[in-house]
Amino acid sequence: MALNLLRLVLFTGLLGLLASCSTTKFVPEGEYLLDEISLTSDTENVRAGAYRGYIKQNPNAKWFSRFRVPLGIYSLAGRDSTSRTNRALKRMGEAPVLYSEEEAGKYAQDIRQAVMTHGYMQASVNFETQLHGKKAKVIYHIHPNRVYKVSSVKREIADSKVDSILAADSLSSKLYAGMDFNANILSEERSRITNKLLDLGFYRFNKDFISFQADTVEGSYWVDLTLRIRNQVGTTGHDQFHIGKIDVYSTLNPTDSITFDGCNILFTDRLKMRPRVLASAIPMRVGDLYSQSQIQKTYDNYNRLRALRYTNIRFLEVPGDSLGLWAQIHTDNSKSQSFSAELEGTNSAGDLGAALSTTYSHRNFFKGSETFNIKLRGAYEAITGLEGYSNQDYVEIGAETSINFPRFIFPFVPHSYMREKTASSEMALQYNMQNRPEFRRRVASWVWRYRWNNKSKKMNHRFDVVDLSYVYMPWISKTFKEQYLDNLNDYNAILKYNYEDLLIMKLGYSFTYNSQGLMGVAGSNMGTNSYTIRANIETAGNMLYGFSNLLGSKGNSEGRYTVANIAYAQYIKGDFDISKSFRFDDKNSLALHLGFGIAYPYGNATILPFEKRYFSGGANSVRGWNVRTLGPGSYSGKHKSIDYINQSGDMKLDLNAEYRTHLFWKIDGALFVDAGNIWTLRNYEDQPGGQFRLDRFYKQLAAAYGMGFRLVFDYFILRFDGGMKAVNPVYTSNAEHFCFLHPRFSRDFTFHFAVGLPF
Repeated sequence: MALNLLRLVLFTGLLGLLASCSTTKFVPEGEYLLDEISLTSDTENVRAGAYRGYIKQNPNAKWFSRFRVPLGIYSLAGRDSTSRTNRALKRMGEAPVLYSEEEAGKYAQDIRQAVMTHGYMQASVNFETQLHGKKAKVIYHIHPNRVYKVSSVKREIADSKVDSILAADSLSSKLYAGMDFNANILSEERSRITNKLLDLGFYRFNKDFISFQADTVEGSYWVDLTLRIRNQVGTTGHDQFHIGKIDVYSTLNPTDSITFDGCNILFTDRLKMRPRVLASAIPMRVGDLYSQSQIQKTYDNYNRLRALRYTNIRFLEVPGDSLGLWAQIHTDNSKSQSFSAELEGTNSAGDLGAALSTTYSHRNFFKGSETFNIKLRGAYEAITGLEGYSNQDYVEIGAETSINFPRFIFPFVPHSYMREKTASSEMALQYNMQNRPEFRRRVASWVWRYRWNNKSKKMNHRFDVVDLSYVYMPWISKTFKEQYLDNLNDYNAILKYNYEDLLIMKLGYSFTYNSQGLMGVAGSNMGTNSYTIRANIETAGNMLYGFSNLLGSKGNSEGRYTVANIAYAQYIKGDFDISKSFRFDDKNSLALHLGFGIAYPYGNATILPFEKRYFSGGANSVRGWNVRTLGPGSYSGKHKSIDYINQSGDMKLDLNAEYRTHLFWKIDGALFVDAGNIWTLRNYEDQPGGQFRLDRFYKQLAAAYGMGFRLVFDYFILRFDGGMKAVNPVYTSNAEHFCFLHPRFSRDFTFHFAVGLPF
């Protein structure tokens, strides 16, 4: 313990040394290091922190919001510019940021203008500078004064047609008497009106036609607001345009054409995609009013057709029709077929191996931009230390084929409805063969599902209509059966259940909501104030159970119903997951995560299938433990070779907090604290201490702490986390229970390598 404390003190001391020693070494005489910036406000209605972004000159970067390590590294350099060491230290570090009074004055004015746009027309902002040696602290004081209010809202619209449209839509207006005189809301109203009219055929309308007049009564804080919409110069009103013609160009210089559902499809030699697919992706039709939203919807639909590389839409006036628009949709075909291969190394409890997977893809399989995939995977692992088994190696061979349709494939669904939805349908078949020294296992599955999202692309849905899996055990070694499955002195029901033939037929629905919409880098939410919610519910066996009862079927010797002499699982399972990120500045943020899941076997089953049970530990859970080595509850495994079966449960709780900071180049750092565990809902004899009980579950929460590094690239993140056990629910003494008080590196440390952030 003393050695660990000494290491911690030395590490903290090193950070402190780099962060504080000689940080003003390269600050010239008469200049000051910009050490700190703060903002204050006279009223709670104006949050000073909201205007922090208007200050562009910021102090030197801090690691974990405390240690100015980059500046410390820079300050370690000598003054000899010809020295390679000095130049290298300066490149690795960060030069001191010097305080500028002129810049501070500009930022004060920018903040004042921003406060005024929120209705505080008589606001003022001043700043003061506090000097401490060669360091400067700048404090910006915001004095909002009283906010101006809107006393009345009037409309003066030259075009009677536009006036009647906005009058009928008045409930959607953002303007009302009594509101704050907020320039941002006025801008939002201009955008709303513009988008409304652009969706109703007013092709040439733009924001410049809209203006506001604000009249104030002298000595008061009330504003009479007038919304004005003028006509185009030389006209008596704004014209409404309609779609007069739709042409889809599949090549640059087409020589032939075909018409489908009012759309002209132009091509050369032969059309690579079916006309129905190209036409159905266009929500507008000839005669419809021009709609900006429908144009964007067309872009979205065409971008989802993986057989196309790009899409461009432009409009011309139809000859002889002054209010008709000629929609020209230009596309370019992508490469239809591709082949890829991936090699990976594996390590299962110290047994090393390798896996090779190859994938063939066809992006236009039925000439409707369907994506057809075939994936083959082979794995080999050298297994050591298993006595009594003839074969010492593990071999896995798997095949998967899937086809994705970029639309709803469902009977009786009108094409007009399908054009309005951004959805896909998917069917997949999979077969997996596993040969281990102890057993041979085969898994075959078939799934049919739908995916779709909402207009904002913030919420994604998935509906598994049918997900059918068949688990077949053709061979189990005599040694394994005698030692574990048929041993009357050490009978294990959970283990035995998971080595029997089993049928799983489930129905499920899940959704994901992200406040920022589609995320860019590997699910990263570092440096943002976003949040993500995931939920899933699935149920299995109910239809089969109903048929069994309806037909008066009799159960097998264990009282379970079967299909073709194969027992089927029956359960219900639900998961909820939420993560939230709090941004402190552009380099530091705090991410919080809560994950909860519960599953209950009933009817035809008393135990969940292993594939549906929860496990804890690992790179995305409580990081002081390896995957599948924690829980359930205070359960301590007794059969080390098969504990991965028993260390699973029906309920899971994960609580995580992670402080994230940018270090340098593409490297980020993190400090984290994790807590959680799994439990069983039933009291299984093979998992003593594993059942969830309200009076003791909180005593069985495991906890861990640690540090990690991330390599952040454009499209993925490589993560390296080192976790230490803090509280261990399995213990024989207080030293083992409260590990953080009695740390032992060899016992408590776990290293994790993963791709992407944990949440």
